[in-house]
Amino acid sequence: MAELIETYRGAVYPWHCDHVGHMNVMWYVGKFDEATWNFFAVLGVTPSYLRENKRGMAAVDQRIAYQRELHAGDIVVVRSGVLEVRDKVIRFFHEMRNAETQDVSALTMLTGVHMDTVARKSCNLPAEVVAAARSRVVDYKLPW
Repeated sequence: MAELIETYRGAVYPWHCDHVGHMNVMWYVGKFDEATWNFFAVLGVTPSYLRENKRGMAAVDQRIAYQRELHAGDIVVVRSGVLEVRDKVIRFFHEMRNAETQDVSALTMLTGVHMDTVARKSCNLPAEVVAAARSRVVDYKLPW
């Protein structure tokens, strides 16, 4: 089994926080989204690949479990891994931690479908992407 890889590192700013004083859900999703694109690039699904081949990735399922609050000034790190890869689909997850305490702040699991952006339908992932994704499969206990 593979190790998780770091796909995002950043800070929680005061404007990321809601009226309760912790990072609002929209920022968790945003930071996870940035991690997703970094993770896809590691697998070979780069911006240039997508543009040159008229391809895209569509999220068809996303689940988030909030574990511990993050506050303004906290540093966050996201690590990612693959749970499953099929011809057209990658199921993967991100683990967000407070970089100082190492507490898990949130987990998300996503299912992404590779698509032809002209035909607007799913299509097979390139063989090298499937191989790269399979090399990143991890055994990880998620709450779902």
